[in-house]
Amino acid sequence: MRILDGSELAGFIKERQAKQVRGLRQAHKVFPHLAVIRANQDPASATYVRLKKTYGADILIDVTEYNVAQSEVPSLIKKLNADTGVHGIILQLPMADQTNVQELLDSVAPQKDVDGLGKNAVLEPATPMAIMWLLAGYNIDLVGKNIVVVGQGRLVGGPLTKTLVSQGYKVTPVDDKTDNMEQIVRQADILITGVGVPGLIKSALIKPGAVVVDAGTAAEKGKLVGDVDPAARVRHDLTITPEKGGVGPLTVCALFDNVIRAATNTINVN
Repeated sequence: MRILDGSELAGFIKERQAKQVRGLRQAHKVFPHLAVIRANQDPASATYVRLKKTYGADILIDVTEYNVAQSEVPSLIKKLNADTGVHGIILQLPMADQTNVQELLDSVAPQKDVDGLGKNAVLEPATPMAIMWLLAGYNIDLVGKNIVVVGQGRLVGGPLTKTLVSQGYKVTPVDDKTDNMEQIVRQADILITGVGVPGLIKSALIKPGAVVVDAGTAAEKGKLVGDVDPAARVRHDLTITPEKGGVGPLTVCALFDNVIRAATNTINVN
């Protein structure tokens, strides 16, 4: 078994980011600032916000959490869009009411949309960026491979599929509406899943020698788990992300890379 250890790669990226932030603060008097809007009581979301605050503190990026009712989100976004001291804005998903989530995402100023989820976003979505970093960091060759992306949600599968297709790779997207999902999954040379259903991907569905990237997250019995059944993680033929420390650490890195880019872009504006 070969482990795709995102935590190891994240350490190198974090070191580079800390130097960039010091440069912004010292040479340009730009103090990168991320605003996180949270309008839910989801325990996984609370964990992710804590991770962002800790990471930001480590590299000297200010992270402010706004815990508000969803009805207050539109006016808060408008206020943060106009605040020149805020360089990045994210909506911590999922939100309690899903009916207008895309409308809210689209209302974030494109230059501050560090999750890259709005229709006019100019920055890359963080999780797909993290997955591409992970694959590149371990020299996983995608050319000519049968890549299957399970789940087509707005955070992982949807934007990742677009990224892969735009780079010319052969990609088969599947979701809960795909009739022959199991058959397609069995044929994957590279299997990437981001559904958030524990144990969705059984070991028997994974092709021998496959590369498996588990970007699914869900809370189960008080801890965060992925989509891949634990039985798959004892197979010696797979190249696979670990139960903890795979895509997650790099997603945080990618998010803060976008915050740094957004802050850097203001130098030419101010």
